[in-house]
Amino acid sequence: MADKKSNTIKIKLVKSLIGCSEKQRNVVKGLGLTKKDQVVEHYESATIMGMVNKVSHLLEVVK
Repeated sequence: MADKKSNTIKIKLVKSLIGCSEKQRNVVKGLGLTKKDQVVEHYESATIMGMVNKVSHLLEVVK
């Protein structure tokens, strides 16, 4: 069985939401990010990765 830590990713908001569309703001908020340089940890699922792909220009992903 795989280790639980291997299924998680850390997501960091590296750019400001100023000038972004409301849809992009909602995706970032859905990921649990509210401030620049904040880091959250999520399980690596298709839903989360889809959200990350939508706003990949604002985020940094660390495994």
